[in-house]
Amino acid sequence: MNPTRRAFTLLEMLLALALVALLLMAMNTFIFSMGELWGQRTDLRLFDQHVRAVTRFLDNELRASALPPAARAGSTPIALQEIRPQNGLMEKMLTFELPAGSRLFNWPERPLPEVVCSFQVRPGEGLVILWHSRLEKNFETDPPRETVVTPLATALAYDYYDTDSRRWSTETILKPDPQGQPLTPQRLRLKFTYGKLTRESVITLPAPGEALPVF
Repeated sequence: MNPTRRAFTLLEMLLALALVALLLMAMNTFIFSMGELWGQRTDLRLFDQHVRAVTRFLDNELRASALPPAARAGSTPIALQEIRPQNGLMEKMLTFELPAGSRLFNWPERPLPEVVCSFQVRPGEGLVILWHSRLEKNFETDPPRETVVTPLATALAYDYYDTDSRRWSTETILKPDPQGQPLTPQRLRLKFTYGKLTRESVITLPAPGEALPVF
């Protein structure tokens, strides 16, 4: 005897459609939330990579300036000097020399050696390197050229080590010595900002003569 065959009722069909609609809505919500989460993680990952790349670049350039031939016996390869940028306001900046320049420098003509570099963090601009060659005709009078390394650098601070107290202190401006002259710090702190994300990196300045060979 064949079993009795019965069709779905209208109520059952409506209930099935409602369940399918709820399932599709849940899947869409899951997919969109995962997309947003992945996008946020991508931003975070790219931001962290950018911070590491900029930190590594600046650290490598500073260390290159502490090696011969840039660093000479008895010299201070990284020091504070008064620099007049293109805005005309003289300022004490950390200054170093790169004999072969840098891959970031875009020369108007052929590249020149013996490039003197300084850097600062400007509001609204980011980390800026100021540079020009000692071999240029108007080296002493013309302001240096400027290259923005990253617009995401928003602050520059200086770390000083006190040998008496054996403690580090962080200053937002260059610390003066007893005679009122700015002191060269031992470390730099760069702050990076991207939206609500912030990161800080620390760069240790090579000590004078640290990279020079001992004879």
